[in-house]
Amino acid sequence: MSKKSKTKLELTWIGKDKRPKLEPRILVEDSSKSYHASHKVSENDIFDNKLIYGDNLLALKALEKEYSGKIKCIYIDPPYNTGSAFDHYDDGVEHSLWLSLIRERLEIIWRLLEPAEGSLWVSIDDREMPYLRVIMDEVCGRNCYLATNVWQKRYSRENRESIGDAHEYVLVYVKDKNKFKASRNKLPLGEKQKKIYKNPNNDSRGLWRSVSLSAQGYRPNQMYEIVSPITGKVHTPPPGSCWKVIEPKFKELLADNRIYFGKDGNAVPGRIQFLKDIEGMTPWTWWPHEEAGHTDEAKKEMHALYTAENAFSTPKPERLIERILHIATNPGDLVLDSFAGSGTTGAVAHKMGRKWILVELEDSCHTHIIPRLKKVIDGEDQGGISTAVNWQGGGGFRYFKLAPSLLEQDRWGRWVISKDYDATMLAEAICKLEGFSYLPSDTEWWNHGYSTEQDRIYVTTQTLSVEQLQALSEEVGEDRTLLVCCSAFRCKADRFPNLTLKKIPKMVLSRCEWGHDDYSLNVENLPMREKPKEDAPAMQRQAGLFDNEGAQG
Repeated sequence: MSKKSKTKLELTWIGKDKRPKLEPRILVEDSSKSYHASHKVSENDIFDNKLIYGDNLLALKALEKEYSGKIKCIYIDPPYNTGSAFDHYDDGVEHSLWLSLIRERLEIIWRLLEPAEGSLWVSIDDREMPYLRVIMDEVCGRNCYLATNVWQKRYSRENRESIGDAHEYVLVYVKDKNKFKASRNKLPLGEKQKKIYKNPNNDSRGLWRSVSLSAQGYRPNQMYEIVSPITGKVHTPPPGSCWKVIEPKFKELLADNRIYFGKDGNAVPGRIQFLKDIEGMTPWTWWPHEEAGHTDEAKKEMHALYTAENAFSTPKPERLIERILHIATNPGDLVLDSFAGSGTTGAVAHKMGRKWILVELEDSCHTHIIPRLKKVIDGEDQGGISTAVNWQGGGGFRYFKLAPSLLEQDRWGRWVISKDYDATMLAEAICKLEGFSYLPSDTEWWNHGYSTEQDRIYVTTQTLSVEQLQALSEEVGEDRTLLVCCSAFRCKADRFPNLTLKKIPKMVLSRCEWGHDDYSLNVENLPMREKPKEDAPAMQRQAGLFDNEGAQG
């Protein structure tokens, strides 16, 4: 195959090839911030939801081993890179950093999705949508692209702009189009759609409407004549069309009084469709504000939850998230939002009976998300979709922080195990780094986890003698193997056939970028066109891009 034939369409930018070596941190629960309903509202209450406080790229990496292939639906609302925070910086570098940061997150997110019915939904505006489409084609695969939904976020005209900004996009990529189509839920009919259905003949089967009986194209067995039983008028398919059903099926429908010939009996025959038989509407890409909410609605929801001064500035309405979760998930499915902002996704998922994971680094995790979710759990939040889903409260969540970096530098610049790590945290961290599942045994003191049925791991900060290793080898037995991670060992590494010996921290030194806690955009590292103004803190706060919900609403 020639070199030319191997080329592919891709988006390039400054620093695209520079990839971070992420440390797979462990999660540490702070039970004082976890919250549960005082009593079960129903047997289906879900308590094991996760709220994670920390850098969202590191949090995604922390989730990767346990949750790869297990999340049904991921919705993210990343910052839209409006440029408002970068008046003093090179636009090309700013845009390149945005592209790199979103790409790194998308790659892990895509691996987290369930391989059959999993779907990824991303809110974005006009500024970055074309670029995001190309990146997502690269990361997810062009064949996994499903739709670009247009959400009408405003219902009143914008008079300040040359052309008013009235919409945003929700991009959708799915793991398997056929399986997603088979599993996705149709949308319920709204009041506007229901008004079409009437019952002029008082049919005992209820409200109905007439739908066309003709279809485009030519099929010989669907080109028969239809005679009106009321007037005797003969009908043939319209030019360029055929009937939708074969003649035997038509006769069944006629006998069941499911064919309508109009008030006078002379109209082109139509098929009677009863409202009670409608499963719902097939989703389409136009999402009007009447169906999916709008930004003013979202702001009112915020004001009902918080004071006007503390309301989140760029929220999404609960009805928008409800629409996504209704289409893509069912009760009990797991939903992830790694740009949690004010916690809208978690609140809606909770009310809809879905399990959820939220990630947020900014102070809104504590000032907005936790208070909001407590109101949801206690049944005090009756705004948003609460009435529509008859929300009464219940459930709970567990609060986690990202553990600090496993390694830190001592006074001489040497990498050593962090003082914040106890023995349990160290064992869990090494298990994650080595690809083992952390599951300490109750009966085998040396068994901290497993990678296969017969392969185990033991982690200690001790220096192990030959005698200790001999005893350990005998306990493990000939039918199993054990990875031993310790500070040092007093023998040759290959002395015991069923033991693999490694030294901490040497065994992991080259794996990751240690001590790196922030992968959000830092304006201090950007090349400047001019010196920033003295009042730059506000600009810097805006530039902590990848932990804020939403963009310009």
